[in-house]
Amino acid sequence: MKRLCTILIIAVLVTATMPLVGQKIERETSDGGQIVHLKTALNHLTVIELREPVIQVATGSQSFKVEWRENKVFLQPTEADASTNLFIWTASQRLNYELEPAGAVTSMDFAVDQIPVPVTQTKPASAAPSQPSPSEVLLAGRPVRLESAKPTKKPVEVVIRDLYEGDGRVLVRYAVRNRGTHAYDVSTPKVYALAGARYPQSLYGLVDSQLGDQEAARLTVKQETLVPVLEGQVQSSHLAPGQESVGVVAIRLPASTEPTVLRFQFADDDRERIAAVLVR
Repeated sequence: MKRLCTILIIAVLVTATMPLVGQKIERETSDGGQIVHLKTALNHLTVIELREPVIQVATGSQSFKVEWRENKVFLQPTEADASTNLFIWTASQRLNYELEPAGAVTSMDFAVDQIPVPVTQTKPASAAPSQPSPSEVLLAGRPVRLESAKPTKKPVEVVIRDLYEGDGRVLVRYAVRNRGTHAYDVSTPKVYALAGARYPQSLYGLVDSQLGDQEAARLTVKQETLVPVLEGQVQSSHLAPGQESVGVVAIRLPASTEPTVLRFQFADDDRERIAAVLVR
């Protein structure tokens, strides 16, 4: 009997020191877009502990006693069957709660600790490549020389002045002169890459040169490929006899260690084709 009493006393002591089933300390995220339900009990406090100081609180009913100090909010129901909502404001967010009617102590939320919302790391968007300034274009541009056995006698003459390369783009500046007796309308030229071009002399020595009419006629070409024009502008599109206009055309070409031959095809004159051939 004495041994049985000892066992019963130990069992009572162990039971008394065990936490009540259901009593818990919750952890919630810092998500202001959700509503957190809190279970309370009469004559017991529920504590909400945030990660930053509380600025203001508001509740929809006087059935709950609400106090706050620094980053802690204390809740205590004063009526058994009342429920309401609760808002808590901090410097960075608003948190939303639904306070349920007071229930059993074994199922209440003793404390709610706030944890930060996981932040998904995103890669910064790649910055768009910056376009060169006009001064950079002028300073980095390469002058184009004219290779011609004799001056042209065409009514409309195209002279390529210089070119600029960068970021896979080729920018070509040219001038159109109207030496004829009729007006000529200047438009953005079509550009053709002349594949397999052959010339009586090495094309390496002609890089950054414009070929005159006689020199261009000595070229043999296997294939012509239209090159997309990215942009084209002209100073004046209508040229009266004796006038000159400057234009710019931008194209995209892959980098190459070999000479590239390009033909810039302009709108035809009344009597002949207007073109300029560049070795780049």
